[in-house]
Amino acid sequence: MTSEIDTLAINTIRTLAPDVVQKANSGHPGAPMGLAPVAHVLFSKFITANPKNPQWINRDRFVLSNGHACALLYVMLHLTGYDLSMNDLKSFRQIDSKTPGHPETGHSTPGIEVTTGPLGQGISNAVGLAIAEAHLAATFNKPGYDLFNNYTYCITGDGCLQEGVAAEAVSLAGHLQLGKLICLYDDNHIQIDGDTALGFTEDVPKRFEAYGWHVISISDGDHDVEGIARAIEEAKKVTNKPSLIKVRTTIGFGSKNQGEEKVHGAPLGDSDIMNVKSKFGFNPEQKFHVPAEVYDHYNKNTLKKGEDAESAWKKLFDAYSKEFPELGAELTRRINKELPKGFAESLPRYTAADAPVATRKLSQIVLDKIAPELPELIGGSADLTGSNLTRWKGAEDFQAKETGFGTYAGRYIRFGVREHGMAAICNGIHAYGASIPFCATFFNFISYALGAVRLSALSKHQVLYIMTHDSIGLGEDGPTHQPIETLAEMRALPNILNIRPADGNEVSGAYLVALENVHRPSTLILTRQNLPNLPGSSVEAVRKGAYVVHNADGQADICFVATGSEVSIVIEAADILIKEGVKARVVSMPCMELFDEQSQEYKESVFPESVPVVSVEAMSTYGWAKYAHASIGIDTFGASGPYKQLYEKFGITPEAIAEKAKKTVAFYKGQKPEYKLRRPF
Repeated sequence: MTSEIDTLAINTIRTLAPDVVQKANSGHPGAPMGLAPVAHVLFSKFITANPKNPQWINRDRFVLSNGHACALLYVMLHLTGYDLSMNDLKSFRQIDSKTPGHPETGHSTPGIEVTTGPLGQGISNAVGLAIAEAHLAATFNKPGYDLFNNYTYCITGDGCLQEGVAAEAVSLAGHLQLGKLICLYDDNHIQIDGDTALGFTEDVPKRFEAYGWHVISISDGDHDVEGIARAIEEAKKVTNKPSLIKVRTTIGFGSKNQGEEKVHGAPLGDSDIMNVKSKFGFNPEQKFHVPAEVYDHYNKNTLKKGEDAESAWKKLFDAYSKEFPELGAELTRRINKELPKGFAESLPRYTAADAPVATRKLSQIVLDKIAPELPELIGGSADLTGSNLTRWKGAEDFQAKETGFGTYAGRYIRFGVREHGMAAICNGIHAYGASIPFCATFFNFISYALGAVRLSALSKHQVLYIMTHDSIGLGEDGPTHQPIETLAEMRALPNILNIRPADGNEVSGAYLVALENVHRPSTLILTRQNLPNLPGSSVEAVRKGAYVVHNADGQADICFVATGSEVSIVIEAADILIKEGVKARVVSMPCMELFDEQSQEYKESVFPESVPVVSVEAMSTYGWAKYAHASIGIDTFGASGPYKQLYEKFGITPEAIAEKAKKTVAFYKGQKPEYKLRRPF
């Protein structure tokens, strides 16, 4: 039988959440009201976390995958003692508040593990969180020292389970046997268009059983508090499978429109809220009310429990560090996001005398070098390991030991052909802490993953996207695989570094920059074809985003700017022009975003005034106008054929570039070209 305090706490959630939405006149009250019993059971009886230190590494993680129901999460964070006041609840969905319209990690809201709202992302992140826990436990735990033993709890809804990204991620979770991942499915049969019977009639439990999950069903999620608790206890006992608990709920429980789509995405209205409060024994005139005994209940069962748990963990870690000082120091370094001392100096370096190599192969050489020195690096490829070249020498696969393919101590993840799920999982791995995830596919297919990549940037997750086969240079696979618009698309995304290196030094520099930038993701964009090592390149120069790689001294008649495989081609074009009396400077720009962050003085040292600039890149010319007066690129789809012939077909050869450069010089003869680096604001 449900206790009086449990009932009071649940009804407090059911009355407080609609107040939050009503004051904002915006939001989703229905799911918070329907999920109140589930949230109460989770936070008061199972989740172990310290609201006074939300970053404690061994806390249980909670993900609200159906992020539109965030009024529920904000209410729970407030009730359980996080730094989220009643005034913060009253500022729901207001500018610069701690309670934005969907949960955002990296915002100012304590207790938010991952950014959710785009459906399917949260449950996919939860898979990453569970992978991170399993890996860190296998890496650091010793007999008597269970430093990592937390659970990942996730609430998900019908919308999330309709998204393809969720299917990708939960499929992998089942294969990996992630027993500490427990997802509660809010089976309320309602979405925006109406009843889920309109378009979602599959048997979800059978689907998850086929994925290798343990499945439990609760028929009365509106009242069966004990049943919900028993189901979670049962799920915790199943250690070789993730668990899905299907909970049949009534959306907007207590509202006059309960069970209908009307309560999904709009405020209930004052009269209905008064009706709800009366139904649950609350004063209908009183808004934003929490009974003192509810605060006391959560303080005892959540706040104090979390504080005591962290205190015990700290004592355990102190003893661990004395017995295993190297491991203790290593874990501390990783939690603090510090790179090993001397890391930059250990990166491979090259001279022009070194043989031409594809930048994807140079990336593999870097991984072979840094993976043993950087044990927090964990990731893999979307079934393209042999093409992306992302598995370093001596790597062990991250797999359940029972499969015989690896162990949880392994760091190489076989993501399968699941690009979107792969990226979302990497967000979860990074959100956990103490790990730097990477994932890989062909550059063109990052388009499959953009929903998750965007959240990497928004959430400030340090994920490395290792993308190979970067242009028409991949050759015969043709336009279905050749990225044209992809880099312009990526450059339009805020808070991400897109790095297209031209040779070995720039590849090492790309990794240096990606690993130094702990608050944003990076895309490393790499060739299939061999490229020469350039005489003027530098590892450290990549930090500047762009630098003069050829003919840095003296006056120039024209300035080329190029990236990746086109830099060496442009240098050849510059040499042709010099023989014809045209002085050409060549700028390598591996990363636009970093160059834009440099001082005005440095930028002007790279692009001198009064010199026309021509950009050269074997893909869309979109975006180059902010630096260049003319652009050479490809604004159509590519073609199938040997890559050298493709470069000729599309006019990206030294001779063709030199001819267009001469036309540019002639066009601006006698006139001063606009100086692109000086703008009014």
